[in-house]
Amino acid sequence: MQARGLRSAIAVAAVAVMAAGAAGCAASDREEGGEGTASGGTFVFAGAGDPKNFDPIFNDDGESFRPVRQMFETLVTHKPGTADVVGGLAESWEHDAAGKVWTFKLRKDVKFHDGTPFNAAAVCYNFDRWYNMKGAAAQSQMLYYQDVFGGFATNEAESAGKSIYEKCEAKDDGTAVVSLNVYKGAFPGAFALTSLSIASPEALKKYDADKVTQSGDSFEYSAFANTNPVGTGPFTFGGWDKAKNEITLNRYADYWGDKAKVDKVIIKVIKDETTRKQELRAGTVQGIDFPAPADRKALETEGFQVLNRPAFNILYLGINQKNNPKLADLRVRQAIAYALNREQLVQTKAPGGSSVASQFMPDTVLGYAPDAQKYEFNPEKAKQLLKDAGAEGLTLNFYYPPDVSRPYMPNPQEIFTVLANDLQGVGIKVNGVPRPWNGGFKDDVQQFGKHDLHILGWTGDYNDPGNFVGTFFGRAKAEFGDEKLTDMFAAITAADATVDEAGKKAAWEQVNRDIASKWLPAIPIWHAPPAIVVTKDVKGLVASPLTAEEFNTVTVSAS
Repeated sequence: MQARGLRSAIAVAAVAVMAAGAAGCAASDREEGGEGTASGGTFVFAGAGDPKNFDPIFNDDGESFRPVRQMFETLVTHKPGTADVVGGLAESWEHDAAGKVWTFKLRKDVKFHDGTPFNAAAVCYNFDRWYNMKGAAAQSQMLYYQDVFGGFATNEAESAGKSIYEKCEAKDDGTAVVSLNVYKGAFPGAFALTSLSIASPEALKKYDADKVTQSGDSFEYSAFANTNPVGTGPFTFGGWDKAKNEITLNRYADYWGDKAKVDKVIIKVIKDETTRKQELRAGTVQGIDFPAPADRKALETEGFQVLNRPAFNILYLGINQKNNPKLADLRVRQAIAYALNREQLVQTKAPGGSSVASQFMPDTVLGYAPDAQKYEFNPEKAKQLLKDAGAEGLTLNFYYPPDVSRPYMPNPQEIFTVLANDLQGVGIKVNGVPRPWNGGFKDDVQQFGKHDLHILGWTGDYNDPGNFVGTFFGRAKAEFGDEKLTDMFAAITAADATVDEAGKKAAWEQVNRDIASKWLPAIPIWHAPPAIVVTKDVKGLVASPLTAEEFNTVTVSAS
């Protein structure tokens, strides 16, 4: 059968970009198609940060996924402009009554970019590669895999748990069967994760893809990950010119589906938001992501197309309970929650349409609990809780990334400044620690747990509570130093394993109530609709609530 119906599609309009007004136009060597629409040419898009590498399994952030999802594909995917699960490399799929055995019927006549065939053996090679991955360094970089499958054949990373993966069998070229040890609510949505894209087995072997080494706080990746990624997607890898900060993707002529309409995509990494806008106005790029909230109206007035995605995300203040023993006291974490004037933060720093978050997932997701405890701004109560806990005069190291914009975090510097001022208002001394996004902040926070506080967030990958709450708090993480919250892990595991829809809803609602009142491992801040902006001559781009835009549908008309 086709996929189980995703409980509810996110209310989102699939926005086909239409021409409007006057805007800049990047030069391209395109040829004219019909009705003023170009075929061929180059689409230049400004990325907001460096990718880590191009091997899907070792990535977990949007700036890495932006080029990766143009080159790689997953067994299932999402209908453009929605979170509805549809066929990807698999035309159809079904599961047994227990939800533990998943049978995929694969598309025919699909080839990897290196000319080797895509088939069931290739699918199983990828699943087995992930499960059998060796080395603590490599395993530690597979965050999505661990969140979904738990662990490995032999766990070497401290963060790995018990694996739910059993085996993958290639029944014939067109049939792959993935077996799990237990039911997990993440599926089939999790099969659409970009991290779980299917790569060419021959290229993985040829370029030693599993080789990941760690030196101090730095990780080094293989030739596959850095210079030879090979998938089945509509674009092939054309190179990463680090001197020019440009990633080039070339149209894949033998793509099985609708072929890319432009010959080339260039993702130009421009970390500064103001510079991205300047280049858009100068016509040197044709699209940018995450414009400052205050600039959206002006860009529309100037004739650019500003596409607001639904707020399918969360920004949170993370609390690491491990370094400062005071943070292991629930009263101190509650004091931090009461100290933050999140309503004012939303009004002054968030884009229009944002809302204060009381839980770690939007209210459109199954299991949202309207009656969960809320923390209104109350500095006097915060001071009293700190006094009761013997935590007056607390000093905390607050990590933040100043060099990146994310869908849930358009300006980290500004957000840090406001939150730090709120904390100082109740007597907490804050040491701000700015760190670069990749190769700094993420590793310090997520791998090494160096911080006391940090700001980070998440855009949903699929519409399931496990993709939000389960990802954050389903197992112990260095990010939260929450090893002692074993009741929380058990409750989330039980909710995720509940097959009955009504029972699943009730279980997740209770998890959300308990997170707010009993565990509070972090503070939810806001849900914010991120925007993507393109010039008037760009057509065919479909804004995604998952910020998972694909560029093969884009055309660039003559200017």
